Amino acid sequence: MPIDRRNFLTGTAVALMGLRPASAQADYIAELYAKAKQEGELTWYSVYWPSDRSEKHGAIFSKAFPGVKVNVVRSTAQVAYQRLSQDLQANAANCDVFATTDMGQYVALKDRGVLLPYKMRSIDQIDSRFHGVDPDDAYQIVNATTVGLAYNTNKLKPEQAPKSWKEFIDPKWKGQSVVGHPGFSGFVGTWVVQMNKLYGWDYFEQLAALKPHVGRSIIDTVTVQVSGERSIGASPSALVLRNAAQGNPIAVSYPEEGSVLMISGSAILKNSKHPNAAKLFMEFLYSSETAAEDIEEFGVPLRRDTILPAGFKKLDDLKTIRPTIAEIIKGIPELTEKWRDTFGV
Repeated sequence: MPIDRRNFLTGTAVALMGLRPASAQADYIAELYAKAKQEGELTWYSVYWPSDRSEKHGAIFSKAFPGVKVNVVRSTAQVAYQRLSQDLQANAANCDVFATTDMGQYVALKDRGVLLPYKMRSIDQIDSRFHGVDPDDAYQIVNATTVGLAYNTNKLKPEQAPKSWKEFIDPKWKGQSVVGHPGFSGFVGTWVVQMNKLYGWDYFEQLAALKPHVGRSIIDTVTVQVSGERSIGASPSALVLRNAAQGNPIAVSYPEEGSVLMISGSAILKNSKHPNAAKLFMEFLYSSETAAEDIEEFGVPLRRDTILPAGFKKLDDLKTIRPTIAEIIKGIPELTEKWRDTFGV
């Protein structure tokens, strides 16, 4: 018996998913929702959004798809991966959708055969640069952002701020910089791999000599600069721009070598207890609503129809650099150990 979309898709769901009410895509989502509603919930291990926005997004999904609850478990990339690894070792199906900033984790999980391949039906609405990250669709790119330089505008004028990653380690910045930790943040780990690729480990030995403030999450770097505790940082540009728009004393300085392009992924666990709810949530991650949240948080649109906020640069107008996934897989574990030896944290 065919499913009546009017009974299974709310107006909110149609709007935020960017669906045409009478379409094959709407039919598919309606069928998926009917099955997901029988499952009743899913658990989302969330890394790339902070806790408040993760909880908010879970609530938006549940409002659009009543009867399907999202249990949000938010942590940093390495903590989330450790939690998932413990789940798998114990044969505990606690996670349905795993979303992390460390793309190398997906390669390791795929090699273990624990991911359920799934290609979102709404992929055609996504910028083609973010298609096909895995040829078998074991995981997908669900957002992107950039890490660049930032500075406190109460302490520095634009012409005084560092203009390159190389200048970030100039001795004049001793006691004035802030960075995250690659042992906790996938974004920081990727940044470390890229800087090591550009300049070798001597870059970090010079940075350590400047006594930077080392936080955990890369988000912490913005908080420290806004407070005035430190003047410059390696920070997510979108978060800096959002803080500046709110009147905080911080600004972006785009490094001459290029901002580091960060991609985050999402995947369904093969042992998921709620596979249809998980698939529905994956589709939701490509929705108009998610794109609006993403652009505010990360500044790089995946959907082609997303409107950029004032002050944000289009990806085509921004010079970016990025290590390969293979370099990330090899580099983050090795360089995190070197980081601990060099920085003592």
